[in-house]
Amino acid sequence: MKITSATLSLAFAVLVLAAAPAGAEKADRTKPMNVEADTLRYDDVQQTSVFTGKVVVTKGSIVIRGARMTVKQDPEGYQFGVVTSEPGKQAFFRQKRDGVDEFIEGEAETIEYDGRADRVKFIGRAEMRRLRGTVINDETTGAVITYDNTNDQFTVDGGSASATPSNPGGRVRATLAPRSSASAPAGAASAPPARLRAAPTLGQESR
Repeated sequence: MKITSATLSLAFAVLVLAAAPAGAEKADRTKPMNVEADTLRYDDVQQTSVFTGKVVVTKGSIVIRGARMTVKQDPEGYQFGVVTSEPGKQAFFRQKRDGVDEFIEGEAETIEYDGRADRVKFIGRAEMRRLRGTVINDETTGAVITYDNTNDQFTVDGGSASATPSNPGGRVRATLAPRSSASAPAGAASAPPARLRAAPTLGQESR
């Protein structure tokens, strides 16, 4: 089914991905962060590293790519990173979900990774997808998307920053694939997804 928000500033309702027991790889937050880039500037006093030029980050199953990344480490060893893209492009994030052959992928102009909170925020023309193997199952776009790895939930905010020629209002857009049912007869054909409009109580009346 396809859902469209009814207002630009509406925070899209928190969605549980696939309502499945699997979450993001829980061990990723304790894995070392490995970074490749063209240049590095390190400040030992501030415990801050700035990587620039074709930045590639790996941390367990996590992969992040962008043009520039600033990493700060707190006294407990948790890392907070901000990745930005080249002008006109998007930074990239990917992480495996725990116990299943599924991945979370996202793109945005800026990506913030908080190792302590185990949270990722996509800012500016944000997109996030859930892939089963190589097949996209769920896809969401908006101005800002926040994905919480600890409970496998995310929120999406719409706004003018997410406006595109095909979506001039900059509204949140989400496409959610139907979930398989154990009670469905084998080989039964699935009905086409329904198109639903957001309830008027969530925001402004449809025009």
